[in-house]
Amino acid sequence: MNEEMKSLQKNETWELVECPPGKKPVVCRWIYIVKYKTDGSIERFKARLVAKWYTQTYGIDYTETFAPVANINTVRVLLSLAANLDWPLQQFDVKNAFLHGELSEEVYMDLPLGCMVSEKQCQKVCKFKKSLYGLKQSPRAWFGRFTKSMRAFGYRQSNSDHTLFLKKQHGKITALIVYVDDMVVTGNDPEERKVLQNYLSREFEMKDLGPLKYFLGIEVSRSSEGIFLSQRKYALDLLQETGMSGCQPVNTPIEEVNDRRSTSGYFTFVGGNLVTWKSKKQNVVARSSAEAEFRGMALGLCEALWLRLLLQDLGYLSRQPIRLFCDNKAACDIAHNPVQHDRTKHVEVDRFFIKEKLDDKIVELPKIRSEDQLADILTKAISSQVFSKFLDKLGMCDIYAPT
Repeated sequence: MNEEMKSLQKNETWELVECPPGKKPVVCRWIYIVKYKTDGSIERFKARLVAKWYTQTYGIDYTETFAPVANINTVRVLLSLAANLDWPLQQFDVKNAFLHGELSEEVYMDLPLGCMVSEKQCQKVCKFKKSLYGLKQSPRAWFGRFTKSMRAFGYRQSNSDHTLFLKKQHGKITALIVYVDDMVVTGNDPEERKVLQNYLSREFEMKDLGPLKYFLGIEVSRSSEGIFLSQRKYALDLLQETGMSGCQPVNTPIEEVNDRRSTSGYFTFVGGNLVTWKSKKQNVVARSSAEAEFRGMALGLCEALWLRLLLQDLGYLSRQPIRLFCDNKAACDIAHNPVQHDRTKHVEVDRFFIKEKLDDKIVELPKIRSEDQLADILTKAISSQVFSKFLDKLGMCDIYAPT
């Protein structure tokens, strides 16, 4: 608690003033946290002073609150590039990140427990000069402050993910992605990475966590063979929270599709590495397999187009069209054929969307056998033998399997 109060005073988070008439101060409290390592052992104990956000009033204490956070798919794309291009991955943490945010509103808070003041100042309140944890606008204020600093240093935000900051110079690139106060830096410009680290250390109180080990619930291990990602701890915590830690595993973990609604599913690969995937039950019953496939194709194509833009921002735009593998011959034939069909006119938006990208040579539909369609693992119950084969093709392995 003493350490936290020192940080707040050093940062000049507030000033003591008389409470103006009509203003209602926000209430605060202390939160005590135990930080754990990835192996479950205790790393450190932490105390944090937070404002009780539910005592804030919209339009008086806050207005806008939205702040973007790193997209996990963007993180995996960066990891794929780092694995293929041998880029280093360095992780940083900002100490008391929210304390750096600059508030645009006038917010007051009651004196916190443990704040040493004179008798004359006991009746005063804290007028915020910077943001504090718990305030509704704190994430937005911090991200705005961080964005301002990165832009001033010559970095620009990616249009595909606003938490990704990029700087290209002398044919090299440096990328930084931020999730609240955690950030990962990678790229092929070692000098720029050092300069960036020094700059951020001057702007904020930074902590160098070394090579990337754990980020957004993903454990990262790197060797000469590549980068291995594991979410074992995250999965175990999820099972524990839902009371399912004692459940037995099954060979093919999927229920059979009994309400007649199809499931859309896709995998996307960048540089030969699996980076994004999705499995989603369709909202309505499809009247044909071709219709169900169109919906799945449109969903996968949207993801692929987003990845294309992201890679373009990173300077790796392929001149080759996106290869969209669909094993339904009828759907592929109709996508190439401009003639309207009665059986597809209720999915015309999806069909014309795909047709437009085919005409512009942005996408192509190579033939693929049904037995080689990897997306089946997400959409239907398949045999355990096929399931294991597909897992292998996706680059997934059992870390506890005998060598």
